[in-house]
Amino acid sequence: MTGRRRTAVLISGRGSNMQALVAAAKAPDHPAEIALVVSNRPDAAGLDYACEQGIEAVAIDHKAFADRNSFEDALDTVLREHDIDLVACAGFMRILSATFVEKWLGRLLNIHPSLLPAYRGLDTHERALADGVTEHGCTVHFMVAELDAGPIIAQARVPVLAGDTAETLAARVLKAEHEIYPQALASVASGAAKLDQTDGLSECRAI
Repeated sequence: MTGRRRTAVLISGRGSNMQALVAAAKAPDHPAEIALVVSNRPDAAGLDYACEQGIEAVAIDHKAFADRNSFEDALDTVLREHDIDLVACAGFMRILSATFVEKWLGRLLNIHPSLLPAYRGLDTHERALADGVTEHGCTVHFMVAELDAGPIIAQARVPVLAGDTAETLAARVLKAEHEIYPQALASVASGAAKLDQTDGLSECRAI
């Protein structure tokens, strides 16, 4: 299908969200094509899955670079060599610099395991349980320089059940992630959602 937005997925491990994106993009009317999978860890199991699916898979070991800037320069080069339009972070365990984010602003997506703006950063499930909340979830957002602060594209809510542990809650949230990330990517790839910047403020606007 012509006109599909060439999308790279960034992973660090098994890439379960990447697998959900790949499965959804197989639909002939899906506006995104998963054209590349990149991991900062050469041993990431998700790279093998991508190869099995016939998708170009590249490892860029962050430990092989002197600093973050040189790693991100290599990442940016690979993305541009593959004519990538959109970048979806899916369990990518590296914080991207403001310089890199600026280069891909409006084309860089991330999924976070909480109902942002609540619980930015790590250990979201443990923190939600410690606070005694009755509802938790996940968020797909445009990435901006500030961590987990970008405009929201989609959210899914899940109940916090009596007796939940961080592991049981995480499993329920992950299932929701697999549902909303492909939908959010499709919204951006089709132009139904975009990053709108006005007067220095950023928001996600449906058009």
